[in-house]
Amino acid sequence: MIFDGHCKFCTGQVQNLARWDSKSRLAFLSLHEAEVAKRFPDLTYDQLIEEMFVVDQHGNRYGGADAFKYLTTRLPRLYVLAPFMHIPFTMPLWRWGYRQVARHRYVLMGKTTAACDDGACKVHFK
Repeated sequence: MIFDGHCKFCTGQVQNLARWDSKSRLAFLSLHEAEVAKRFPDLTYDQLIEEMFVVDQHGNRYGGADAFKYLTTRLPRLYVLAPFMHIPFTMPLWRWGYRQVARHRYVLMGKTTAACDDGACKVHFK
């Protein structure tokens, strides 16, 4: 899983996923690490800053809501959400919802620019 390692909200969610991954199926990599550009040159910084990506064992890439949908079939704690994520013709709605949460995650979580002392959040307060 590739995520924004400078984002406190994102790192919190990754910590949850790591706890829920009892079989250690997931590996986590911050988009800011040089390894990402080496291993995944097809994924741009702009793509990675907008949404998390999951790369499976076969090299398939899943971004945003599609990544979350993929995780609902891999982590037992998320299995309960899988039937909803797999309702036919609903992915456009899930993608739209994911984009809204991703764009506004700091405001939705009650964060302000003052809460981000290191400036990591400034990209989300345009």
